Amino acid sequence: MIDRIYEELIEEHFAENRQMLFLMGPRQVGKTTSCKRSSERFGEGHYLNWDNRDHRRMILGGPQRVAQYLELSRLREEPPMVVFDEIHKWEKWKDFLKGFFDVYGTKVRIIVTGSARLDVFRSSGDSLMGRYFAYRMHPLSPGELARPTAGSDASIRRPVEVADESWEALWEYGGFPEPFQRSDERFYNRWRRMRSQLLFREDLRELTRIRELGQVEILAELIAQRVGANVTYSGFSRDLDASVNTIKRWLETLERLYYCFSLRPWHKNVARSLRKQPKYYLWDWSLIDDKGARAENLVACSLLKAVHLWTDRGLGEFGLYFIRDKQQNEVDFAVVRNGEPWFLVEVKSSGSRPLSGALARFQEQTGAKHAFQVALNAEYVDRDCFEFTEPTIVPARTLLTQLV
Repeated sequence: MIDRIYEELIEEHFAENRQMLFLMGPRQVGKTTSCKRSSERFGEGHYLNWDNRDHRRMILGGPQRVAQYLELSRLREEPPMVVFDEIHKWEKWKDFLKGFFDVYGTKVRIIVTGSARLDVFRSSGDSLMGRYFAYRMHPLSPGELARPTAGSDASIRRPVEVADESWEALWEYGGFPEPFQRSDERFYNRWRRMRSQLLFREDLRELTRIRELGQVEILAELIAQRVGANVTYSGFSRDLDASVNTIKRWLETLERLYYCFSLRPWHKNVARSLRKQPKYYLWDWSLIDDKGARAENLVACSLLKAVHLWTDRGLGEFGLYFIRDKQQNEVDFAVVRNGEPWFLVEVKSSGSRPLSGALARFQEQTGAKHAFQVALNAEYVDRDCFEFTEPTIVPARTLLTQLV
């Protein structure tokens, strides 16, 4: 069993907040496991899954029926924890949670989790605004493998070396816990096929009105082939014989289902910058055959995980972008903190590649404090990358372990 940083985050959340905790993320990223382990640490935890017929009947009985089951009228030293898993499959789930929290919120710690549908599913009823804090759960990353703890309030940590076998498994099988732990090609192939079927058949069919499932699946394949490249909606439109608006809707759905994510160009203080064309990356970089694109995607996932976690913990407002101008000068990633570029990242497969001239160019234009050219195959160096303010070639094994 792998320790995850999210178990510590759950404890931190309830030590500081009364609000419900929503844990969102892709299928099979480990949400249910982390919630169950956290509930055990609190001493008294309860797990209610909408897919369980008895649990579903209890939830349908309303907040009072669940409160009776949890014995919330009984005096305790500490409130118990209850995890509602997959409850978003019920069209009235938001109304139920609002009523349950408003009446019993001081007597119980509430976690709501499930598949990516928490972001997709819409229902009528009053808003839950102010009654929950959301956390986005990501696959394993070099930073989490090196140090499976959320740590202090500092965004950047000291680097820690990751074992060779863990690094290689992360590269080959991705960051989803089960295939990573098994590190077995036959298991991975079966797991990958099963997850694809669930995503493109069950989730799309149940949660959207999209009927062209085959075309959406082809769109997903095209995204995997064009990771990190400039894409145009009109290009996808021609490839799939669908309108631009339809393509946009399908892409939005794939993002909400945590198949892919998009990055927008950063253009503030960038001369002749591109402003509209996005880049797409996958949540599971193991699906990408091209080694250069896979390397860029792995780094993108690590950076996105960091900016999400820093934001979710309240350390500031962070964002991830890329920079490209009309002369085709480009830097793969720009991490922005509170509206200002903080550090730039260019990804290369080898540490022997010369330093990209675009790093210095865009660092000067944006005012970013740091600029890194990340070499994926370079050996670990036990040195804080953030000591340097001039453009510097750094190993991925060093920089990424300074994140989360």
